[in-house]
Amino acid sequence: MMIAVPGVLTPEQVTAMRATLDATDWIDGNETSGPQSALAKRNRQLPEDGVVAQRLGGEVLDALGRSALFIAAALPAKVFPPLFNRYGEGDTFGTHVDNAIRMKRGTDFRLRSDLSATLFLSDPDSYDGGELVVEDTLGTHQVKLAAGDLVLYPASSLHHVTPVTRGERVASFFWIQSMVRDDGERRLLFELDGAVQAVSADRGGEDRAVIQLTGVYHNLLRRWAEV
Repeated sequence: MMIAVPGVLTPEQVTAMRATLDATDWIDGNETSGPQSALAKRNRQLPEDGVVAQRLGGEVLDALGRSALFIAAALPAKVFPPLFNRYGEGDTFGTHVDNAIRMKRGTDFRLRSDLSATLFLSDPDSYDGGELVVEDTLGTHQVKLAAGDLVLYPASSLHHVTPVTRGERVASFFWIQSMVRDDGERRLLFELDGAVQAVSADRGGEDRAVIQLTGVYHNLLRRWAEV
């Protein structure tokens, strides 16, 4: 399941974050690449253990915790501390699949990467190219969202970033271990949750059908979740 989550960051938060990022030193993006990705990746990245990355990553995590849509879609058990990358003219990231297990250097933190996330931090009109292209069973999807918006997609999918031909593409990226590992089960829960919210808005939260549907949702979550 691939889903856009609009407005994770407000325009004011994006502006403040970009001011910090634009004044920060960046390193070769292959500092965090696996062997396969290193062959395809050409961009810059903030050092993941740096003060700036940790502070801004904390702000992103706080924003995710306030996003009901993100929580409903991802059902997060763990979120990898957000990283930040920058694509200038000519930079690109060829077709690859993300590592199944992500580990934070120097710690015992690790997670299974069920979902990948890109949080866009550049106005789409400020750069050409730089689309995130995700391949799934329904075809190929190009994604280029407004600054502050996020896209979630299965970490198991093939994906790439097209070359930037003008301007700069700045983003935060990270991975999520979901309480529900299976993408199909997670999609059913997300769709059921949306239906429950719609019926509740129409009939009220005390309606018997709403209560029954809510029970079905939680019983499926209880059956499928790993916590």
